[in-house]
Formats: sequence, structure tokens, C-alpha cells
Amino acid sequence: MKLYFIILILFITGCTGHPDHIIELNGSWAFQADPEDQGINEEWFRRTLEGNIELPGSMAINGYGDDISVHTQWTGQIVDSAWYKSDLYKKYRQPGNIKVPFWLQPEKHYVGVAWYQKTFQVPVSWQDKHLELLLERCHWKVRVWVDDEEKGMQNSLGTPDLFNLGENLAPGHHRLTIRIDNRIRDIDPGINAHSVTDHTQTNWNGIVGIIRVIRRPAIYMEEVRIFPDIAKRSVKINVRVVNRTPNPTVGFFNISAKSFNTAEEHKAEKKRSEVEIEEGVNTFKLEYALGRDALLWDEFHPNLYHLNVQLTTGAGIDEMVEDFGMRQFEARGSRFVINGQPVFLRGTLECAVSPETGYPATDTEHWENIFKTASAYGLNHIRFHSWCPPEAAFKVADRMGFYLQVECSAWAHIGDGKPIDRWIMEESERIVKYYGNHPSFCMLAYGNEPGGKNYRAFLTRFVRYWKEKDPRRVYTGAAGWPALSVNDYDNLPGARIQGWGQGLKSRINRLPPSTDFDYSAIIKKTGKPYVSHEIGQWCAYPDFKEIPTYNGELREKNFEIFQETLKDHRMAHLADSFLLASGKLQVLCYKEDIEAALRTRGMAGFQLLGLSDFPGQGTALVGVVNALWNEKGYVKGGEYRHFCDKVVPLVRFPKRIYTAGEQLVVPVEVAYFDEQESVEAQPAWYIREGENTLYQGKLKKVKLSRGNGQALGVISVKLETGLTAVKQTLFVDVAGHTNQWDFWVYPSKVNIKKAKEKVLVVSRLNGRVVDYLKGGGKVLLTLGKGKVAEDKGGDVGIGFSSIFWNTAWTRGQKPHTLGILCNPAHPALADFPTEYHSNWQWWDAMSHSDAILLDSLAPGIQPIVRVIDDWFTNRSLGLIVEGKVGDGRILITGIDLRHQLSRRPEAGQLLYSLLRYMNGENFNPETTLDEERIRALIR
Repeated sequence: MKLYFIILILFITGCTGHPDHIIELNGSWAFQADPEDQGINEEWFRRTLEGNIELPGSMAINGYGDDISVHTQWTGQIVDSAWYKSDLYKKYRQPGNIKVPFWLQPEKHYVGVAWYQKTFQVPVSWQDKHLELLLERCHWKVRVWVDDEEKGMQNSLGTPDLFNLGENLAPGHHRLTIRIDNRIRDIDPGINAHSVTDHTQTNWNGIVGIIRVIRRPAIYMEEVRIFPDIAKRSVKINVRVVNRTPNPTVGFFNISAKSFNTAEEHKAEKKRSEVEIEEGVNTFKLEYALGRDALLWDEFHPNLYHLNVQLTTGAGIDEMVEDFGMRQFEARGSRFVINGQPVFLRGTLECAVSPETGYPATDTEHWENIFKTASAYGLNHIRFHSWCPPEAAFKVADRMGFYLQVECSAWAHIGDGKPIDRWIMEESERIVKYYGNHPSFCMLAYGNEPGGKNYRAFLTRFVRYWKEKDPRRVYTGAAGWPALSVNDYDNLPGARIQGWGQGLKSRINRLPPSTDFDYSAIIKKTGKPYVSHEIGQWCAYPDFKEIPTYNGELREKNFEIFQETLKDHRMAHLADSFLLASGKLQVLCYKEDIEAALRTRGMAGFQLLGLSDFPGQGTALVGVVNALWNEKGYVKGGEYRHFCDKVVPLVRFPKRIYTAGEQLVVPVEVAYFDEQESVEAQPAWYIREGENTLYQGKLKKVKLSRGNGQALGVISVKLETGLTAVKQTLFVDVAGHTNQWDFWVYPSKVNIKKAKEKVLVVSRLNGRVVDYLKGGGKVLLTLGKGKVAEDKGGDVGIGFSSIFWNTAWTRGQKPHTLGILCNPAHPALADFPTEYHSNWQWWDAMSHSDAILLDSLAPGIQPIVRVIDDWFTNRSLGLIVEGKVGDGRILITGIDLRHQLSRRPEAGQLLYSLLRYMNGENFNPETTLDEERIRALIR
């Protein structure tokens, strides 16, 4: 049963669409907070409440609650307690300047009981009619009184609350009193569950969406479930009918269907059925044929139908309009298929992040922005992490052809017999009841990363129950783990280039860059569809230009902290440069993650964490769009779709660094999941250096069918170049879709020995070196990983990748940095071609280096190559820096440029570039360095 017909028609019974069957309750309500929970004992439902509040809305958005302080009892885990203890945050703990770094910050916060009250008038025409109260979304435990009589309690986090008000409300005024409790008590969905946590939507108290009283006839339809049969082009319809009269009766169903959201209209023939309706609850199973030309639903053709079910009895006419799509989404081998065709899920997480309101939006405009942005970046799938969105999200996903994974509002310890176990099963029933007919609702899980001694047994029962009850979607126990034999698919974290806790031992930081790997060995272990769990988590630097755009309920006080500390370190002018450079590295890391999944033949899909920023858990700036789903300025959707789309050319580079004269041998393949089941294509390729095309060719014509791991041929080129190092880019076009990869070609021989003739290259600073330097000599001091003193930058964890998630919530997991920032036109880099940001040619340098704390050398010194620090610390860090000592000149680098150069061509080329610079006229450092400070730099 979808909220669509609930809010528009289901409760407009007897005469569809007439407003006299609905009493809207939006607007001004009486209100009173009850922090001591005295309201029930003192029977507040019998008296008029003192305050005033506007609904739909929350306490916080109405200005109610407690001011934020160091004593605020947040709902959410705080891993890094530095804000409470460290002197670094002391000024942000002061009244009037409270700023927390954990998440977006509300002005008010309240956890406890609150009471809401409104008087409504029952018309004379409603005498002896059955009435119901609909609350689209409350947060979260709700008790309702009408006048002095309690009407029930409900506690869903993911669905509407519907209360039976009975048939005995006399015409005239009645007092409606609602008590809402947002405390976590006996039912514990987990303080980090996105259904309740301050990390995301906040643990708000209030009522949002539709709020209304509805008049019902004595015999009415309570629920309609629609089960498509695409083979027969028909639907099975299960209808629950409630007969509140004391007698059985005869009724007539009139069923019709009409398409919408389609290129052409399709109407099915009407059907009439006679039924016997007993007293109480009745269930009827009907079948309705749409005809051979019925339209199917998928991501390319999101064809939808209005199903009109009209029940006529002696008590009147009850009518329901339900939207659905004709589709069959199922697991087949290691893949998902929809309507028999393979599907690859290109997904992201939506974590109930609602900066404008602090609670989930119930309007379609909000969700259209999210789904349109996801589509623009090549995605076709969204996972709702530990929560279930409102009806509006499903409606938009239906229209746009998105595949959704919905979860039962929990990230909890389960399976041990506590109340949460029963509640999860009830929540799943409610979710399927209200949203189960949506074609976009393709996947269901209990929630996220379960704990508890017996969670496997509990989740096995959960999956088995739903597989037997409702075949309209596929089921897994949980996101993250475990891999259960009963699962339709597995949602696991193994297939990604960086796992939680791997730090510098992850693939991207441990192994030299290549694209000739995939996850075939991993996905074969399950024998069923494998959707990789929360891949990516690559961060970019904060965009401080966002701060004034967060003008709703939640503010970026965390960004204000980071901006102020950057200013304290005299680097405020670099904020935009840090954003753009770190953003380019972030995109590079996501490209590596996504392409690896697409290269894995038979893999079912991936779920990013995420396309948008996650502003909680210490501030995880993992998105290429921000928490408002707006672009950050360093990558647009069209560029992102080169490697994340329905058709993606792929190559298997064995390495990224070549020398002149080498043979480039690169196998080419494609991931093809386009609208057409098959297509003929002739792949084309070309290699450019700047705007010049150096090599080009075509591969044999092939017939592509839906799937990935489809081999297209091999590109083989002998790389010729002059005496200079160059960056080249390989482009591959398949069926109108282009992807590209950078690689570097260095001279086969560079005369480092000659370049060193006038430069002393050392890794220590002893008396001989100092005398040489002071006497006017040139010194290159090259250090390396583990060579810089801890308090001078050696404690900064450097790797190639961006920061994973964030350092505050990973207990300082390395890397601690966000790549490099440099001026690519600096003469020191003339023979080491680079952009202003990290690219793969910097992998070796970042893997063999320590950062240098620049202020330890000289306050305000400007490096040749800067390392972008973690936004929590905002230290001024360098990788290559220069200065004067006496009459001499010194260039200091945290990179090891002395060892194993025969196996490290990037290091050799960078060394050559630096030496050539030091031997040239441009090597004239302005900053004078102190000898003792340089000595103190070395461990």
C-alpha cells in the first residue's frame, strides 16, 4: 500500500476527491515540552497546552529545545572526544561560540517527550462515520488522545502512522492531543542509525508531511498489494477489506488501469468482480490482465500505471488508486536481471542528510534534485542506509527508473531476543505495506552492519520470511555483512581498493598504479550477486564557500572551525586551491574504485559512500557534490560519466610509467548495460599529448550484449618520444562512449651523474655538508619515509590516496593528507610534467616520503610542492622546499630520491628535474634557513 493513494485517494472515500471527506490539520498547534515526562501522570491530554507550534515541522525548526552546549546529549557515537578536552577546541566550547566538529549543528536540540494539540470540528454529515488520523511521518513514538480517550500508540521510524478514531465522534469540536517521545529506550535501533542519529537527519521531535483526519465508509479497502506477472502481462491483486457493519454483504470490484510517465498511452480493459464480504477483515485475491501490449518498467523505460480499484457496497463507494510498474527484478547467477535483462547497479548511499530542515523532506522537489544529480553522474541505484525514505522519494525513483535498496531503520545489535528484534520485523511489515508496490523498491535489508551474538540466525529468519512472503524484490540480511546462504544477494565490503582500517596497506597505497586487476576471485566465493559495500569514502578539502548556503535548520559550524584554523595557520588564501587539488585526487580515486568493479565480469554492482558528502561522523567529505547535492566545482556529471555510466570502455594498464622505446600493450574491454540488448560497434582509440594526436587506430567490429568483461582487443604501440618527459592520454571510444587514462613516458636515459656534478646530494646534514653549503655550494637534501622527525612532520601519515572517511572517526587512520598542490609551471618541475594536483606519477613520491612541517623551518615559507593536510589540523606541510644557508642554496625534499632508482623511474625523473633546476639560473631561494632548524628536521 503506497502513501500515494493514502494521501490522495484512499482516505477520500465515498466520493473520490471531495474535500469534505478530509480535515487538514496543518497549521498552528498548541504545544508543550515535557522534559520530566510528567504529562501522562498529570493528564495533559485533559487540558489546553500553553505554547504554540507550526506543523508540519519539528520542535527545532520552530525554535524549541535546548541551546547547544558541552552538555548536549547527542544521539550518535563520538569516536574522537578531542572537542571536549583539547585546548585546540577550547574557544569553541564557550557559551556564545559553541561549534562542534562532529556534524552539522542545529540551533536547538531536544531529546524527550513533547505534546502537540489541536482542536478540529467533525461535520454533522460525519455522524456515526468511521474516522482515521493520518500522520505521514513522526519522530518517533506516538500516542494519540481524542478528548480524554486514548486512541493508541505507534512507533514506526520509516512509515506513516494511522490511528483508528472510531465511529463515535459526535459532530462538533474535539481536542486532538499527540504525545511524541524521541528517546531511545527499550527499542534501540542504534544511536548511529540514520533513522535517529544526529549524524544525519538529527534526532528530531515532531510531525512532518501529511496530517489529516479522514472519513471512511463502513466498508472500505485497507490495503492493495499488486504482484506483476510480466510473462502473462497481468497482475495479481491482494485486497484487504474491512467491514465494520455487523452483517455480511455483497460487493463489487471495478478495476481499471492506465499508463503514465510513458511515451505512449496504454489502457487496459476494465474488469468487474463480485465478492462476498464477511464482517471484520477480508482478504481477496484478484487477477487483472493488462493485455499483450502492456508496458514494462526499467531504468530506460520507467513506464508506470495507475491502477484504479473501486469497491461498491451498500455502505457506499470506496476507491483507491495505486501506482505500480510491470517489472520482475531477480537474482540470476551472479547478476541481477530485470525483465530478463542483466542489470549493473551503479549506486550511492542516501543517509537522511537534511540540512534545510533537520528532518526528511516529504516533497517531490527535494527528491527530484537528488535523483537528477545522481543520474547526471551516471548512477541508477540508491541505497537508503539504515532508514526508509518518505513516499515522495519512491514516487520520484519510479518516474526516473532508479533501483532502490531500502532498510528497516536500524544499525543495531540484534538477534538476542530484545525488543528491537520484534520491532525490526514489524517495521519491515510496515515498509512493505506502505511502499511495496513501487517498482523502484527492488531490494530490502534489515539495516546496516549488524552486531549481536545471534545476528546471523535472526537475519536468516528475516530473509527466509520475506522471500516466502513477497517475491517482488530481492533480499539480503544486512548491508556490510553477513554472507548468508539464504540471501538473494550479498552486500559485502571486500571488493574495493581501500578497506576500513587498511591505511597505507590498502591496494591503492601499497601497490604501484595499474588497471589490470579485478575482483573475480572475491565475487566467486558467494555464487550470487555481489554488490560492493560502501566503496570509495575518498575525501576532498572543505569548500568554505558553502557556509552561507546552509541557511536552514542545520549549519556548517564544523566548517567554520576548519576555516578558522586554516586562517590561524596563515593559509586562508589557499582554501580554494586545496579544494580543487584534493577534489581532483578524490575523483581519480573514485575512478579507480568504480572501474575495478566494472572490470569484474559478472559483478552485480557497487554502492559508493558516497556521491554526496556525509556531514556527520566527524565530517566525512566524501562527495563530489556537497550535502545539498550541489557541485563543488572540480568535476561535472559529464566528466564523471566517462567512467561511471551505462556503457564504459575499460583498459588494463599493467603500469602507468613507461620509458621511451617501450611497447605499450593494453587490453581493451567494455562494460555494456545500455538500453539496447545488443549493438554492433567498432571501438576506436587514440593517444594524445596535449592537443596533439600521436597514435590512433580501430579495433575489430564486435557485437556487444549486456554484460561486462567483454574483451574488445589489444592496443599495442611502441612509445617514441624525444629527450623530455611527457604525459600522454589514451582515449577509447565504444558505441559513442569515451573513457581516458593518463600515463607518462620518460626518456630511457637521463644523465643524473652529470646533473649532480655541481650539486651535493645528501640525506644527512653533517659538518662537511654545512661547510660546503655555507661556502656557496648547492645541496639537495633528500630524506624519505621515516626520516623526518616526528614533531617536524614525520608523524603525518602520507600515502598516495586521499583521506579515507576522515581521521577523527578512524582513530587517525593513514593517509592524513589530501595529495599535493603545486605550480606546474615551476622550473623545478620542468622535467617532471605535472598538473597542480596529484596524479599517478606522484604515487612513488608519496609512497616514499615524509611531510615537512614548514613552520619548523621558517614561518611562512612557501614550498615548491605542498602537501594538503587534514582539515582538522590544517598544518602547513611541504614535500619540496628551498632556502638559503650562508652563501649557499639548499633544496630539501621529504621524498627518498637516492634508493632503488633503477626500479623507480618516477623518482629518477623527479631527481633529474630538481637537479637541472638547481643547476640553472632560476634557483635563487628568497628565504634564509637556519642550519640548526634543518638539522632538527632529520630524525
